[in-house]
Amino acid sequence: MQSQAILVTGGAGYIGSHTVLALRAQGFPVVVLDDLSTGHAALLHPEARFYQGDIADTELLKRIFAEQKIAAVMHFAAKLIVPESVKYPEVYYHNNVEKFSVLLDAVAAAKVPHVIFSSTAAVYGEPEIVPVTEDAKCAPINPYGATKLRAEEILSETTQKNNMHHVTLRYFNVAGADPAGRSGQMMPDATHLIKIAAEVALRKRPGMQIFGTDYATPDGTCIRDYIHVSDLADAHVKALQYLQAGGESTTLNCGYGHGYSVAEVVDMVSAAIHAPLPVTMADRRGGDPAMLVADSSKLRALLQWAPIYDNLRDIVRSALAWEVQVENIRAQQKNPKAA
Repeated sequence: MQSQAILVTGGAGYIGSHTVLALRAQGFPVVVLDDLSTGHAALLHPEARFYQGDIADTELLKRIFAEQKIAAVMHFAAKLIVPESVKYPEVYYHNNVEKFSVLLDAVAAAKVPHVIFSSTAAVYGEPEIVPVTEDAKCAPINPYGATKLRAEEILSETTQKNNMHHVTLRYFNVAGADPAGRSGQMMPDATHLIKIAAEVALRKRPGMQIFGTDYATPDGTCIRDYIHVSDLADAHVKALQYLQAGGESTTLNCGYGHGYSVAEVVDMVSAAIHAPLPVTMADRRGGDPAMLVADSSKLRALLQWAPIYDNLRDIVRSALAWEVQVENIRAQQKNPKAA
């Protein structure tokens, strides 16, 4: 058992809660900070020490660092819906940049040496070369990507100034759920394709749209690199172990290095439920590149990361199983005496 804890901001959210599961599996004590605005109490790990509050609450941060021995911080507490960021760019800047800066100052003041940062492939915008390497030009095309890129820059500046080290993980398309059914996506009005398709499959939505069928891909629909959330959580733990072993600050793409088209995802979900999904075709959306796939060779080599869920069928099945579990969780929340 490790003696010092890992502070996980946003640990009651989708990726954060899966990472808490992975940390506990490796024996790390965990402290979770989450305001539960988008996170869910049902996803909190029972063995994690929980503080409810904002990442920019300086008094709360001082208390956490005074009460807990924190070895590293993993930061997941960010806003991440692209259309929402276009509508409310100032909200995204305040949360993803300004509040993150306050958190980092507190981390530095507490002399916590390591930070693992949750970033995104949205920092690349529409890459010219695919698969995308970490040294590709960063040219975000929406406020969400822009705020994450600025946060990356602030993280680099802060860690250099304070003799700290960090790993920035740029996610591609995260999907699926914990195979044991302990966590998954609970966000209402989700915008992730596999989550939407799973909701349609379970008749939580009347149907779905495919945006664009004339891209320069084999079937005309966009191709994306889908990474199972449990494999992504494992990458966070390996990034932490890398830093604790003396690793230098770095940035790593998180994906499998190959992709599936929108049509292939829809077909896989349809096959899993033995029925076609109600799908309508729509025009392209602005800013959707034809193909977005990670070059994850650096992640694999540097962290010795070897994913175990690199299979669209497994990702889809776990997402579908979680949708059933979500209904059970929400039923218990409405009627706790029945649980």
